Amino acid sequence: MNIVVTGANRGLGYAVTAELLKRGHSVIAGVRGDAASPDERNSRLFRLGEQYPGRLLTALLDVADEAVIADAAASLKGSGVELDAIVNNAAILLGRGSRLEELDLEDMAASMDINLYGPVRVVKHFLPLFGDRSGCIVNISSEAGSLTNAYGGDYPYALSKAALNMFSQQLHRYLQARDIAVHAVHPGWIRTDMGGEQAPGDPEDAARGIADLIERRIAPASGPFVFIDHRGQSLPI
Repeated sequence: MNIVVTGANRGLGYAVTAELLKRGHSVIAGVRGDAASPDERNSRLFRLGEQYPGRLLTALLDVADEAVIADAAASLKGSGVELDAIVNNAAILLGRGSRLEELDLEDMAASMDINLYGPVRVVKHFLPLFGDRSGCIVNISSEAGSLTNAYGGDYPYALSKAALNMFSQQLHRYLQARDIAVHAVHPGWIRTDMGGEQAPGDPEDAARGIADLIERRIAPASGPFVFIDHRGQSLPI
């Protein structure tokens, strides 16, 4: 399979990229900045590329910049690349701990831009590369986006992830006739830069579950919504 992973140079994105390569897939690893330079941010990806020659393409893919995304999609199309899956992983966590009365609305705007509009931009421009193939789109969500379990905090992150769940549900309805599975996946509270060192979850374990979903080794629990954990269990929307 050919799979796009955004935010692939660290955290869960890196773990998913490594797991997919280990399973024999080819990955277009989206990063910000200079994708061709093995700098501090991308050095681990370049080492992966050396470990799996010919199966890892590191691409400039700033999810906040639609022109950059369109250029990346056009470049892949021009090279004859067809896609089988997208993992929308790139995200930010801002305004954590801010009371509503002190909330910086710039944090809200930035969170929506990256966490919601980013996946919308990526799917908009990369979906045509699926052609007539079946496939899978995984939007990395969070239990913070559950309306049922809403709590008074993390406004930028929680609201953006709730909106991402809605977009995932729309995509599911839009693409189900084409046999393109869509999942909004809560990977758990995992040890990453975002999750922190105290998190109990292992990003490699979450990555294995996400890879299983892409390969359809996991049959997600049946239900009206596409919001699940990385083991395929339904979560309250």
